[in-house]
Amino acid sequence: MLKINIFNQYDDSKEYHKIIKKVIKQAKKDLSIKESKIINVILVTNQEIHDMNLKYRHFDRPTDVLSFDNSDGGKELGDIFISIDKAKEQAIAYGHSLPRELGFLACHGFLHCNGYDHQNPEEEKAMFDLQESILEHASLQR
Repeated sequence: MLKINIFNQYDDSKEYHKIIKKVIKQAKKDLSIKESKIINVILVTNQEIHDMNLKYRHFDRPTDVLSFDNSDGGKELGDIFISIDKAKEQAIAYGHSLPRELGFLACHGFLHCNGYDHQNPEEEKAMFDLQESILEHASLQR
């Protein structure tokens, strides 16, 4: 079982929760994750994610998603922070829906919390191919 906690610090809307849970559950299935884990998804503003990006990555700008894996092997898989402001901007810029962009960001963060990365071209291709497959299975194609 995977427990998905969503904390909306952006607004009081629940509209984002359903799509995020759907994508993360699909990713769990596609990755064949069997053990019980907890993942936390925190929805924030550009300013909040900007502050975190500066503090933890030393980049003085907002980003779309930050993930922090819990590498101690406990029940918590990690935390995924998603900027709703940035997701809205990118959905327009990339010409697709906000649900698709939120799904992509949730999937991206979830994969990072499961040890995937994109530090070199081979890792990037593997991770992005897997993301596209998960999003397709969740009916969130471009």
